[in-house]
Amino acid sequence: MTEKIKEKMNNLRLEADQAIERAEGAEAKNKKLEQLLLEKDQEITSLNHKLSVVDEQLEKAELSLQEAKRENMDNIGSKTTSEGLQRKIQLLEEELDAAEKNAKDTVEKLRQVDVKAEHFERQVQRLEQEREVWEKKYEEAQEKYSKSQKELDELVQTMEGL
Repeated sequence: MTEKIKEKMNNLRLEADQAIERAEGAEAKNKKLEQLLLEKDQEITSLNHKLSVVDEQLEKAELSLQEAKRENMDNIGSKTTSEGLQRKIQLLEEELDAAEKNAKDTVEKLRQVDVKAEHFERQVQRLEQEREVWEKKYEEAQEKYSKSQKELDELVQTMEGL
């Protein structure tokens, strides 16, 4: 009879140890995902800043283009000035195209990072729920272990009294 109790105690200890190990693993995984989420949030912040810089550049390029077009209209009489302004307009339009492409790329990267961040947030929530389940199982196993230990102690006392 004591062998069965000892076996049961050993099984409960093993279950408790395994539950602790799984809980620690889940906590480590949760910590990694939280760090990754923080990195992604920082990347989003960085991309937002880049987007604002590109928007400013785009605005400046558009203003320069408008100014160059106005200057071109004012100086139509002069062929050399007109050619210079045409070249300037062409360069500004190319700069504007590059800035628009850069803004589009930045927006796409920001969207992708946002999707990844949402995915990691869901994973963190799932792991936190899983950790709570494992902690509850651990507590239950601990209670069973304590109860069995108490029963064993009582049995030992009863046997010693015989």
